[in-house]
Amino acid sequence: MRMANIDELKKYKHIHMIGIGGVSMSGIAEILHYWGFIVTGSDTSQSETTDKLIKHHIPVKIGHDLENLEKSNLVVFSAAVKKDDPELVRAKELNIPIIERGTFLGILTKAFRNTICISGTHGKTTTTSMISLCFLEACKDPSIQVGAYLKQLDGNYRVGTSEYFIIEACEYVESYLKLYPKTEVILNIDNDHLDYFENLDNIIKSFGNYIKLIPDDGLLVINWDDENCKKLTKNTKAKVLTFGMKDEHANFFARNIQYNSNGFPTFDVYYNNNFYKTISLSVPGEHNIMNALACVAVCHQYGLEKEDIKNALFQYTGAHRRFEYKGGFNNINVYDDYGHHPTEILATANALKQKKYNESWVVFQPHTYSRTKRLLKDFAKALINFDHIIVTDIYAARENNTYGVSSKDLIKEIETLNHTAVYISNFDEIVKYVKENAKPNDIVITLGAGTITNVGPMLVN
Repeated sequence: MRMANIDELKKYKHIHMIGIGGVSMSGIAEILHYWGFIVTGSDTSQSETTDKLIKHHIPVKIGHDLENLEKSNLVVFSAAVKKDDPELVRAKELNIPIIERGTFLGILTKAFRNTICISGTHGKTTTTSMISLCFLEACKDPSIQVGAYLKQLDGNYRVGTSEYFIIEACEYVESYLKLYPKTEVILNIDNDHLDYFENLDNIIKSFGNYIKLIPDDGLLVINWDDENCKKLTKNTKAKVLTFGMKDEHANFFARNIQYNSNGFPTFDVYYNNNFYKTISLSVPGEHNIMNALACVAVCHQYGLEKEDIKNALFQYTGAHRRFEYKGGFNNINVYDDYGHHPTEILATANALKQKKYNESWVVFQPHTYSRTKRLLKDFAKALINFDHIIVTDIYAARENNTYGVSSKDLIKEIETLNHTAVYISNFDEIVKYVKENAKPNDIVITLGAGTITNVGPMLVN
């Protein structure tokens, strides 16, 4: 098995990383360390990730580390690092080359002969995790970068010794255009990150440019139920495999779908209208059938055994914050989900309906002012699929509220649809309200990409 080609990087013996505790940065650090580079880093705060890096003999300074920076030949920095950061300023003074994380990740993907990039507005983390587990089950020894903690990896990355690099590729600020994919998976194209893209046409155009990165001997796996995806297959000469649940012309198609009491589906996969394999999942929802079909298409093309694919998909019980079971109280089950877009919320609500319970409770934290403002009506329509709705304050993330929007606007929008919703700002008060009002056999789900994830453990404990 051919290892990655790192000739382009050999001129850098010591690589210093600012913001090393980030999801992607930490994975990059481990790969470089495994390849024999001296890797040091700094981060603003201690975390499980920084502790793990230190345990793996990668020095990490909490705060600024000018000493190691001054010894380095190259500085890699995360997008969250400000231009006036003392380490960045010092690197410029010393004329040490500096590279932003996304660009450097592109150089890493170039080193592997088979970089498999999973992109799309929704489902990237889940599908990356599914494909990763299939390649591990088939003993392909891949390197992996996924956007959430995956228990089978005991983290969000893995360093392998083969030519395979399986990576979650994000469309935000078009960072995926810096990658060197051999295979691309495009799960869907939807209205999101409008603070950057402004409109759906620009998103579609960006994905079109992304597809052009695939070499002619590469592979495009794309959602044939998504009209925005269908338009783009003309942008490549690479082999195209399609998947779907509506359009039977898709290469990989799901039939005979049944759900168990947990809402977990079993279905027959058909390849070019011939029976391929019966697959059972351990995660709920129709959207996960689509993610699994994309996974099967990739694995089939790479020659993985059907039994390995089947076993790995059954073993996948979800990544961190993807319909994750947190525990229970008073015979009430509590789940947590990262969904922060109307399409994702609707998919979660539909997945929930396959389970057996009394009434559903959603505790929703909108993510970014721009997204909340532009998709306010869509958020309201998605949230009314739950029996009880609690909305807390908008998680600002990278923004200031120049949009004049608040969570109370979302409450009003829900009320125009003849549903009630409750606004509660304080997490302790949310916990108190749910505990006083939820009944045995109810289900509670916390939704959002911000700090709302803390509410589930507060309820359970």
